[in-house]
Amino acid sequence: MTTSDMIRELCEKMNISISELARKIGQSPQNFNKKLQRGTVSVEEMIVIADVLGVKFEQSFTLTNGYKIYLEN
Repeated sequence: MTTSDMIRELCEKMNISISELARKIGQSPQNFNKKLQRGTVSVEEMIVIADVLGVKFEQSFTLTNGYKIYLEN
């Protein structure tokens, strides 16, 4: 699943349009749609998206010994 797919599914589950999400994160719908098409939404933007929607965002590396290095909002 791509980042763009994740955002689209999140919007569907949260009952919000992509355009409305774009405005909530301070971007124009046109600019945000282009980022989704190119797959260039940054980790920082993912954190902002999670914050404005009131959900948790996690990203991590898991080493073979089980140790996790993670980023979350």
